Amino acid sequence: MPIHYINYDGTLVPEDTSVMTVENRAFRYGDGLFETMLWKDGDIRFLKFHVERLQKSMKMLHLDEYAKFDEFFIRSRAEELIRKNNLVGKRLRIRLIVFRDGGGIYSPQTNRPVYVLQVHKLEDTLRDRKVGLIVDLYTEYKKPYSDLSGIKSNNSLIYVLAGLHKKKFSFDDVLLLNQDGSLCEALTSNIFVYYEKTLYTPALSEGCIDGVMRRVIMDMAKHEGIPVVEAQISPEIMKRADEIFCTNAVQGIQWVMGYKQKRYFNKMARILEEKLINWNYEEVE
Repeated sequence: MPIHYINYDGTLVPEDTSVMTVENRAFRYGDGLFETMLWKDGDIRFLKFHVERLQKSMKMLHLDEYAKFDEFFIRSRAEELIRKNNLVGKRLRIRLIVFRDGGGIYSPQTNRPVYVLQVHKLEDTLRDRKVGLIVDLYTEYKKPYSDLSGIKSNNSLIYVLAGLHKKKFSFDDVLLLNQDGSLCEALTSNIFVYYEKTLYTPALSEGCIDGVMRRVIMDMAKHEGIPVVEAQISPEIMKRADEIFCTNAVQGIQWVMGYKQKRYFNKMARILEEKLINWNYEEVE
C-alpha cells in the first residue's frame, strides 16, 4: 500500500511515524482542540467559518499565535498534503488538531500551539439518503455546559461513551442530553427539530458544539423565510416533532427516520439539503 502522509507542525511525515511522547499535553490532559472540514471541488467548504471558530477557541484556551491559523495557512497546508497523498480531485475529510506544546503538570510551560493536519478520502456511503437514521437518547451520562462547551475539544469522553452505547445497540446515531436533561446534540452533529412550521435547535447556552453547518443551516432557513428558534428543548419534543435532522460540516444534513415507535417526515430536511448543494454566501449577500 502507498504511504499516507500527515503534516506534523509543518513537516510532512508518514502517518505511522511516532510524533509524540508521554509528555504530550493533548494525550495527558486533552489540552487542545480540532476542526473537521470538508474538501470539495478544490477548496475547504465554509473555511471562513472554520477559521473564525478555531481562532476564537484558541483565544479562549490562551494559545499563542492563533492569528497564524488563517484561511491562507490552512488552505495552503491542506493543498500541500493533498498533493503529497495523490488525492487531488477527491472529496476529502480534513482534520486539523491543535494542542499546547511543552510539558508541565496542569500549569503549562508554554502556550505555543502545535498542529497536526490529516486528510482522508471520503468513501461513497452505501446508505441510501432516502433511508433516514434510527436514533436513541443517550442518558447514562449528561454533558455539562459552560462557556467552554462550544469548543471542539480533544477532551471527548462523553462522546466516546455515547459512541459505545450507539455501537452496543446498533443505532445509527444517539442524541446527548445536557446536565439539565435538555436536548444538546448528536454524537458528531448538531440537531434540528421541525415542529409546527418552526425550526428549533438547542441554543449554544445549552452546551452544544458551535457547529459550522449549524450556522449555515440557520442562515439558509432564515433566507427562505423559515422561522428558526434557538432554545432549551425538552426531549419530550421527540414524541411530537414532524422532523428531526442532524448536521455537520462533512456529512451535511442527515435526516432522522425514527426514534422508538415514532417515525418522522423528511420534507424540510430534503429542501435544505437541496439548497445546500449550491449555497453560496457571496450570491445571497
